[in-house]
Amino acid sequence: MFDLLNEHACFGGAQRFYSMQSKAIGLPMRFSVYLPPGAEGKRLPVLFYLAGLTCTEETFMTKAGAQRVAAQEGLILVAPDTSPRGAGVPGETDSWDFGAGAGFYVDATQAPWSAHYRMYSHILELRAQVLASLPADPARVGIFGHSMGGHGALMLALRNPELFHSVSAFAPIAAPMRCPWGRKAFAGYLGPDQAAWAQYDATELMKNMDTAPFPGGILVDQGLADKFLAEQLYPEAFEQACAQAGQPLVLRRHAGYDHGYYFIASFIEDHLRFHRRLLG
Repeated sequence: MFDLLNEHACFGGAQRFYSMQSKAIGLPMRFSVYLPPGAEGKRLPVLFYLAGLTCTEETFMTKAGAQRVAAQEGLILVAPDTSPRGAGVPGETDSWDFGAGAGFYVDATQAPWSAHYRMYSHILELRAQVLASLPADPARVGIFGHSMGGHGALMLALRNPELFHSVSAFAPIAAPMRCPWGRKAFAGYLGPDQAAWAQYDATELMKNMDTAPFPGGILVDQGLADKFLAEQLYPEAFEQACAQAGQPLVLRRHAGYDHGYYFIASFIEDHLRFHRRLLG
């Protein structure tokens, strides 16, 4: 089912890079997996990490410093790519915030993007394939992400709480319908009907919750020196929606931290232990 591209020993476990033929995308898709030591013959909790704009399946594994804690906690880590590659869609490499490297974890409905840009379905497809092929426990699956991937993690978890049992985010695009990145992506992939946009907006999804979908809480970290905070991220909107829905949320605001992986590396241990505690 998966083609192993390369493998590296890491903290007693294995850092692997794979390719799979994606039915959702209609193209090969790459992803990375960290298997902690002692994974053979067990069913371990698994965390899916969704990366941000311009990133690939390698970014998190090489920059976040997550493997040490994952090895200690017995966590499998999975990081997909952020968009199709080589789809041949005209203009897909013209902008850094739309097209290649910027799939926004939605299923595009607008031509020509709808043929291949189906990242929402791909993440669910990848989840199913990981559970079928790796020693991952289907009852202990979490999801987290950064920026565009933080948006994806929150949105996918809120739409599928039966599939993802814990969720957190670093500097998520928390209300994409309100920000330039989100409006550009949603208009291009989904068309002008904003009712179609709302199903991919974590703040709008949370507003419509009758009960808290994650009673154990959601963790979000946000740097206050993040240059995208005011215009693009809107964590306060998600915070307000959680309060209205009775959803426990820990939104930590950190002075001096920006939007990059130095910020993520500083707090990655907290996120992994947060998920481990909830997943058991």
